[in-house]
Amino acid sequence: MYKFDFLEKELNELREKGTYTTIRVLESAQGPWVEIAGKRMLNLCANNYLGLITNEEVKNASIKAVEQFGVGAGAVRTIAGTLVLHEELERKLAAFKHAEAVILLQSGILANIATIPLVVGEGDLIFSDELNHASIIDGCRLSRATIVRYRHLDMEDLQAKLEDYKEYNVRKLIVTDGVFSMDGDIAPLPKIVELGEKYNAMTMVDDAHGEGVLGDHGRGIVDYFHLEGKVDIDVGTLSKAFGVIGGYVAGSRVLIDYMKQRARPFLFSTPLSPADTAALIRVVEILSRDDTLVKKLWENANYIKEQFKKYGFNTGHSQTPITPVIIGDEKTTMDFSKMLFEEGVFAQGIVYPTVPKGTARIRVMVSTIHTKEDIDFGVQKFVDIGRILGVIK
Repeated sequence: MYKFDFLEKELNELREKGTYTTIRVLESAQGPWVEIAGKRMLNLCANNYLGLITNEEVKNASIKAVEQFGVGAGAVRTIAGTLVLHEELERKLAAFKHAEAVILLQSGILANIATIPLVVGEGDLIFSDELNHASIIDGCRLSRATIVRYRHLDMEDLQAKLEDYKEYNVRKLIVTDGVFSMDGDIAPLPKIVELGEKYNAMTMVDDAHGEGVLGDHGRGIVDYFHLEGKVDIDVGTLSKAFGVIGGYVAGSRVLIDYMKQRARPFLFSTPLSPADTAALIRVVEILSRDDTLVKKLWENANYIKEQFKKYGFNTGHSQTPITPVIIGDEKTTMDFSKMLFEEGVFAQGIVYPTVPKGTARIRVMVSTIHTKEDIDFGVQKFVDIGRILGVIK
């Protein structure tokens, strides 16, 4: 018997249901328009919020770093892989975030996996929003702590669960996404901090989709709610609005010092390349000096939401540039995405298990570098196909 027959069976079931994901291959730089299979496509599904992937300043900084430092770090940070660039980026990120210190990691996923098992362990308690990102879930599981899930954004439920465990003399952690990636809604961070203080629980936010989007100059959700110094652990990613790769944790100096001694991804994996690190230094400098890109992002996001609403699409309760066009039925969603692709719009369908069953959607992501004409073109294609499939009238 072939050892992976069971996988072939599951793949065939996905194909029959119409939920098998076709991975598209880009033949051009990530931008408002991309080349796929030799065809020019309007790109409405990337996380390149601020268009920084192709920013000339950022590219030039990356090129110069390769010329000076080569293409790789050559070792883990604790042996011989810490470059002056890594420490410069950590200092500038800390200043940008108004935090005591920052540790740089290889991805946002690894930032969560590195952090959670260090602050809680077996016998401890984690209070986690039921819609938290997979990387938070994985970090929680690795910690071996008891995981208590509370209803999405429901602070009464969170308080009730904290109350249930208030007599437990263990370490407690409340962890949440800042911006939820599939719905675009925002965690009520002030209330979470208030409950953390009341029940002596640490607070942690994964701000992957808030960095470069929320707050003054895109400093993120902690700045947005004016909670600097009150959120214990602020995790960020550098691959979305920042346009490069990597993740980081911002917090107290003692937390960051301890992570540099014990965080496994930091200790056992080579850090970001010189090119990536130098590019990110320039990104932080750009955002620190000017908020034009952030303002333009919100202008475009508000415009496309208004257009979708005008035509009767269900965009949920998004409070951010993430705009889910919720269709519900999984096969209809994937058919919608395929028809968009045929009409020159790249917008991927998202189905279970990425989102709950019955909430299949096309997640639309606009950027700073989309023009009004780009957006109008995309919306019209959504309208035409939505009417054909009976999604709108």
